[in-house]
Amino acid sequence: MFCRFLAGAMLASLALAGTVLAQDCPPGAMGTSRTIAVDPLAHRRIGLLEYRETLPLEDHEVVLTFDDGPLPPHTPKVLDALAAECVKATFFVVGQMAEAYPAILQREYREGHTIGTHTEHHRHLNRLRADAATKEITDGIASVGKILGSANAAAPFFRFPYLDENAASEAIALKLGLMIWSTDFHGSDWERLTPGQVAAIAIARLERNKKGILMLHDIHERTALALPIILSEMKKRGYHVVQAVPAVHAPSKTAAKPDRWMTTTQ
Repeated sequence: MFCRFLAGAMLASLALAGTVLAQDCPPGAMGTSRTIAVDPLAHRRIGLLEYRETLPLEDHEVVLTFDDGPLPPHTPKVLDALAAECVKATFFVVGQMAEAYPAILQREYREGHTIGTHTEHHRHLNRLRADAATKEITDGIASVGKILGSANAAAPFFRFPYLDENAASEAIALKLGLMIWSTDFHGSDWERLTPGQVAAIAIARLERNKKGILMLHDIHERTALALPIILSEMKKRGYHVVQAVPAVHAPSKTAAKPDRWMTTTQ
């Protein structure tokens, strides 16, 4: 049953990728430089903050990710900033938030962003019994599917709330066929910072890494205000935004040598 879910999610994501590449971008916008298709069952855990593997990006390539939403008015402002630069991101959606604000999730999907999941209630899964943790994950996926009109709408990309997992909770996600996403770096945007400080931190960490997955949170005003600054600085410094989608099957995935997934730069 879950294999059918996985295959359907992959097909839906690749269909969206084609839409992204075909659309017109505003004059002078960054644009999404390319779409990479990854096999969730070949690379189970990614993100150098916690794991040894990350996405096989080239120098000055960035994958943008946002957690915890959707939440008005901040998520729509994040979407506006992304649209202004014609770049695509991955949203790790909380089920109850999507149920509260379904139109925003539908906009994310309609505008071609990758939709991952982040549990139903944003709970610490390693504090729950195995059956309750499993339900948190599967309910989050089901909520997204219900709102988007397809059980296969969410990509099989999953991020633990608080990046807080242990071997038992990881095993649950992996058994469900999910690819666990940590991050390579973040903007510390959950702290009491100004938008300028969030942007400065994100850019400084990007410059140190030169590429990678950036984690932000679309539920904060500071993040919505910082994002145009971040994107502007990225453009000035020659960075390119890449969208990640799940591959339908091995021959269609983006080719990358095994050692490209193994990065030690921090």
